[in-house]
Amino acid sequence: MSPEISVVVPMRNESPNVADLYRELTSTLDASARPYEILAIDDGSTDDTFDLLARLQAKDARLRVIRFRRNFGQTAAFAAGFAHARGRYIVTSDGDLQNDPRDIPAMIEMLEQQKLDIVCGWRKDRKDAFLNRRLPSMIANAIISWTTGVHLHDYGCSLKVFRAEVVKPMKLYGEMHRFLPAIASEFGVTIGEKVVNHRARTRGRSNYGITRTFRVVLDLLTVKFLSSYSTRPLQMFGGIGMTMGALGAAICMWVAYQRFFGYESANRPLFFVGITMVLGGINLLMTGLLAEMLSRTYHESQDKPTYVIREIRESTPDRSRELLGA
Repeated sequence: MSPEISVVVPMRNESPNVADLYRELTSTLDASARPYEILAIDDGSTDDTFDLLARLQAKDARLRVIRFRRNFGQTAAFAAGFAHARGRYIVTSDGDLQNDPRDIPAMIEMLEQQKLDIVCGWRKDRKDAFLNRRLPSMIANAIISWTTGVHLHDYGCSLKVFRAEVVKPMKLYGEMHRFLPAIASEFGVTIGEKVVNHRARTRGRSNYGITRTFRVVLDLLTVKFLSSYSTRPLQMFGGIGMTMGALGAAICMWVAYQRFFGYESANRPLFFVGITMVLGGINLLMTGLLAEMLSRTYHESQDKPTYVIREIRESTPDRSRELLGA
């Protein structure tokens, strides 16, 4: 029987948590009475995480283990899980036991009842240090929501439920796993949010650090560009370039006017500022044109459409004649 639910769990050096995580996931999913599978992705662990997973997998065919040759990061682990998942609902979770598997059935039920495409967990009562974890996360959530237009309380919560057709076509790079709802919004999906239980980490060591914030900011710029301008980059580069060029030209004309009428202020280096802005505007316009060519090459080389179809309803020719009384 094909699984209905696929739970994707990236793990790196989580050997103290493997047995308990497996026990909690299986007991919760067994109680839901839905066929399921668990995909554990060993992201280059240097402890015995893989050995423990392999022993469990030998006893339970519902557990599938994917082992990376080295550490590729959580985004790559999620991408591998999505590619190999067979269920029509894909659940993502961390492997450190801070996400509570007992929230999964309620999230799936919310997705089905409200006809959503994604349900995101919200760690409303988060059990993490305030200064180095919760405060940066609050700031990041506000920035991401404002930038992408997809307003969520907790982008960093890994506990999410997706319809498989939403995440399987996605190409993920860098630290983009936290932006999955924002990336999916490009396809016109419906997103819900549910408060989930968050538990303090009691074993193992966190793989996250405040230095990751800088990489997240850079990836946010990428997500914003791809979601808003991937098919029309000239509108972004050209808009900035034309504004800069027009302002530079105005500055040059003002300085020329002052010099023509003998104003002493015309000897200031403002003229060179204007020239620099004009040249910068021209460069941005050229960059926009090159980006337009690359965008067309990207979409056409992959036969990638610039639209997303939700469904098509049509009748066969024979059925159409029957309905028309032919």
